Amino acid sequence: MSGHLLANDPAERIRDAAAALEPGLAALRRDIHAHPELGFEETRTAGIVAAELARLGVPHRTGLGRTGVVGTIEGGRPGPTLAIRADMDALPIQEETGLPFASTVAGKMHACGHDIHTATLLGVAAVLKDLAPRLAGRVALVFQPAEELLEGAAAMIADGAAEGFDLALAFHNQPDMPVGSFGWVRGANLAAADRFDLVVRGRSGHAAHPHASVDPIVAAAAFVSQAQTVVSREIKPLHPAVVTIGQFQGGTTHNIIPERVHLKGTVRTLHEEARGTAEAALRRLVAGLETGMRVSCALDYRRLIPALVNDDRVLDPLVASVRRQFGDGAVSEGEPVMGAEDFAAFAAVVPSAHLRIGSGAPGRHDRLHNADYQPDERCIGLGVQALCRAALDMLA
Repeated sequence: MSGHLLANDPAERIRDAAAALEPGLAALRRDIHAHPELGFEETRTAGIVAAELARLGVPHRTGLGRTGVVGTIEGGRPGPTLAIRADMDALPIQEETGLPFASTVAGKMHACGHDIHTATLLGVAAVLKDLAPRLAGRVALVFQPAEELLEGAAAMIADGAAEGFDLALAFHNQPDMPVGSFGWVRGANLAAADRFDLVVRGRSGHAAHPHASVDPIVAAAAFVSQAQTVVSREIKPLHPAVVTIGQFQGGTTHNIIPERVHLKGTVRTLHEEARGTAEAALRRLVAGLETGMRVSCALDYRRLIPALVNDDRVLDPLVASVRRQFGDGAVSEGEPVMGAEDFAAFAAVVPSAHLRIGSGAPGRHDRLHNADYQPDERCIGLGVQALCRAALDMLA
């Protein structure tokens, strides 16, 4: 990967610079893909990022949020600070792609494309380093750990990574959109994510004598069923919400009523009102179990991140820049989804916007978090173009 002298027209200059970088960025992406690291373990990946920034002459800080890196490109004139964030962590998934650069680490895979994101932001660093004299302000290049844990952004913010930011951008590859396309959502883009752990404790005994026991499985099953009424009967129909039980664990064999059952679940909402309603309802249902079914319950309910809300003051200029670079036909408005995005922690403290970058390969129907996920690598160079054009326009 090397710097590139840019031609005169902004769109053409950025396009040519990104094209020159693409082979090196793809090689970087494949190296990171072959060596995936989970949240807060991204030591090797952060080392690659720091080495590339150093090679480009971009000052940077490491160890923010444990394994995060922030590089800074100073513009030629005073102005605001624009942060552009990429995530670096992988997932605990056994890769099944069979690619030559497939994961070399058992049980770990870049199945969400954060390797793509890291390479893209390194490309942005290379192009913007050459564009720096034209920028009024500065660009903070934020390489974040532990997005999949929904904890990395908060850890970086706690270490002061967001101090001085005036506006922020993030992006995500989208396999359900063809490569070459871009998407955006006005307002709430991705859901707030909360999670809970519930232990339902009864009194163990012989399955043939249930009257002498208190069955936590029956009580926990009742809770699972009742939890679905939170969305259908307590939250406004026009406020999207999801309550999902992801784990139900209890018992050891056929003829023993167990002592306890463990449940794990998640709550996703787009509106803060619905978020509060869901939490209050689940707490009330747990209390009802204790009264009605003679069990004791221990509920650990954690609010993780709020909904990711795109700020029009940042979103509108971002979309306009992408349209200027690629044309109106490449950019379309989408719908919110109930997945969560750790960038919401940054968006809660600084005006922000999130861009969807199509990564769907022709003839494939990939989905994120899948063991056979194979995004189209052309999205790297296209992402570099979109983000560099946005930075150039926003810091004009």
